[in-house]
Amino acid sequence: MSDRRVALVSGASRGIGASIARRLAAEGWDLSLGLRDPDAAPGIADLAAAHRQRYDAAAGGEEAWVEAALARFGRIDAIVANAGILIPKSVIAAEDEELDAMLAVNVKAPRRLAKAAFEALAASGRGRVVILASLSGKRVKSADSGLYAMSKFAAVALSHGIRQAGFDRGIRATAVCPGFVATDMARPIAGREDAAMTDPDELAAVVAMLIGLSNTASVAEFHVNCQLEEFY
Repeated sequence: MSDRRVALVSGASRGIGASIARRLAAEGWDLSLGLRDPDAAPGIADLAAAHRQRYDAAAGGEEAWVEAALARFGRIDAIVANAGILIPKSVIAAEDEELDAMLAVNVKAPRRLAKAAFEALAASGRGRVVILASLSGKRVKSADSGLYAMSKFAAVALSHGIRQAGFDRGIRATAVCPGFVATDMARPIAGREDAAMTDPDELAAVVAMLIGLSNTASVAEFHVNCQLEEFY
């Protein structure tokens, strides 16, 4: 088993996930990347040494991913649940199927991943879990963000639940809650230039910092915003 720390990152083919993967690789982490298409991930073409696992958060497969990562590296020290989807509808306009789709990817998949990796994270003595939530998991800013906010409020609660379940075994969980980030998901709804949104590389630096902290420096939530709001 390698002495290098190992992180699993979902949704790593582009955007925030790709930035996190590149940052962790630069800081000496071994990586297992969950990708819907491992052969088509231009955002991480430079990470040739990373383990690539075919993984679709909407379809499951977390146990198989964890088993493959353990077979490759013999350990898991961190998981970064970054995969997420957004359906911009109000809680009145949306159909049950649309809410179910967001809960499946934004909440159920990261819970299953944490569950599958839990014993390996505990065995490391300082397991780390980062849930990429959103400031929409802290407030409902508009009608059309309401459905997404429901899923992200649940994602924040999931992070707190993992933190409670694993704290005595050295597992620390953090909900990272950004506002608009310059990604393909945010651009259509933000109405602003990339330079006026949080850079994915800055968010990657936040995640790297959080999972590098000691067991006595636990951060339950980390909020990042590109604009002035009353509380965020």
